Amino acid sequence: ADADERDYGSLCDKQPIGRLLFRQFCERRPELLRCIHFLDAVQPGLIRALLSPQSSDYMPEISQAPMNQCMEHLQISTCKDLFSSCLHPLHEYLGGAPFADYQDSMYFDRFLQWKYLERQSVTKDTFRQYRILGKGGFGEVCACQVRATGKMYACKKLEKKRIKKRKGEAMALNEKQILEKVNSRFVVSLAYAYETKDALCLVLTIMNGGDLKFHIYNMGNSGFDDERVTFYAAEICCGLQHLHQEGIAYRDLKPENILLDDDGHIRISDLGLAIKIPEGEMIRGRVGTVGYMAPEVINNERYSFSPDWWGLGCLIYEMIEGQSPFRARKERVKREEVEKRVQEEQEQYSDKFTEDAKAICKMLLTKDPKQRLGCGEDGAAQVKQHPFFRTINFKRLEAGVIKPSFVPDPRAVYCKDVLDIEQFSTVKGVNLDQTDNDFYTKFATGSVSIPWQNEMIETECFKDLNVFGPNGTRSPDLDWKQLPEPPKRSLLQRLFRRHVRPVLHH
Repeated sequence: ADADERDYGSLCDKQPIGRLLFRQFCERRPELLRCIHFLDAVQPGLIRALLSPQSSDYMPEISQAPMNQCMEHLQISTCKDLFSSCLHPLHEYLGGAPFADYQDSMYFDRFLQWKYLERQSVTKDTFRQYRILGKGGFGEVCACQVRATGKMYACKKLEKKRIKKRKGEAMALNEKQILEKVNSRFVVSLAYAYETKDALCLVLTIMNGGDLKFHIYNMGNSGFDDERVTFYAAEICCGLQHLHQEGIAYRDLKPENILLDDDGHIRISDLGLAIKIPEGEMIRGRVGTVGYMAPEVINNERYSFSPDWWGLGCLIYEMIEGQSPFRARKERVKREEVEKRVQEEQEQYSDKFTEDAKAICKMLLTKDPKQRLGCGEDGAAQVKQHPFFRTINFKRLEAGVIKPSFVPDPRAVYCKDVLDIEQFSTVKGVNLDQTDNDFYTKFATGSVSIPWQNEMIETECFKDLNVFGPNGTRSPDLDWKQLPEPPKRSLLQRLFRRHVRPVLHH
């Protein structure tokens, strides 16, 4: 692993395979096994056992003060963040001598093997390509499958000539770098970035359930029932919170950018206009989509995250009313007219709005960003506390355990007929040169660690390949002293047919 990455947090907590292997290492030592049990324990009963000196699982590694704090908290509530006062010293302890010992163990050698596989080059041959799902700004989006694991993704193609013609290099690289940083169940995630002769490709979470625009307008009566509106708004709120915590303003909230997965959960997609704002600073830029841009954006004023809360207001309004607040559906109207309405007019509320819905929309669609809900010190937390969300348990929502009321039909295709997706015309008169190649190299960086490792775990490749010798001994592939026996044609060679000698084998 890179020198700068040799830190406990990244190797043993953030990276999913790293985390599992560190845990396997700890399980062989009783005093570390207790620590791991503590990290996993959410049940208050188990916690009490770990905190009471009479118990066999007692944790002397944590001093008395945080323990007492935990015990007090347990009387009030039993939620995981209550233990944060205990978790910090525990991670400090594990990050010391245990982490050093781990780096000398076969578990860490195995981790390095996985990192080696993760860093293999990614090309179009890594995937099977399937049907077109829709179109993006620079090319089509199609379904694809990783040959080695069977996992399905969406592949967003950015045609090289089209990017160059429209001077889209900065935007393409920006979207890729932002997606790579964000790891949230409410934002599409980037698993691979690679290039072909003609295109740059982003391999993203596949979202088969269609976008919210399709669902608002093409599924019977326009708009949704209150329960669905609240649920989607709450998940979007969590997605925005995650982006804002990373210092990212999204700037393009509208129904067609919110996608549904097979289970009916939503994710924010299309981060082409998103931007990283340095801490404490403000930016300006008239970007977004007509009808969804906040007044401060239209006026070219400085802003940070305020346009996203305005966008959420527009979205909640549209999900309820079946049209956006400042423009009727399919209304032929000039851009200037819509912008004038956004700046000057008060949106109208029909009887489709409950009192709470009307109240939250008014607070989010406040023209002055200083007065707008979500734009204070507390940001998203302030929005989540609004009575509109009183039915939502945000802790459970963030853990992904709340079942959506609407589940897409797996047999339906929730998008325009593929024949309606206009074909991209060919780009003429654009030549690619060395400067372009330098940009492609920055873009096509292969696998993204966390999603790649999650894919290996979810598809059980990790379980199938992560085999050690009998009774906790090194397996032959980890014994540097002896030559590896010729490997059997294992799952691994199916996995990495094209590559150098396999590193893991049974």
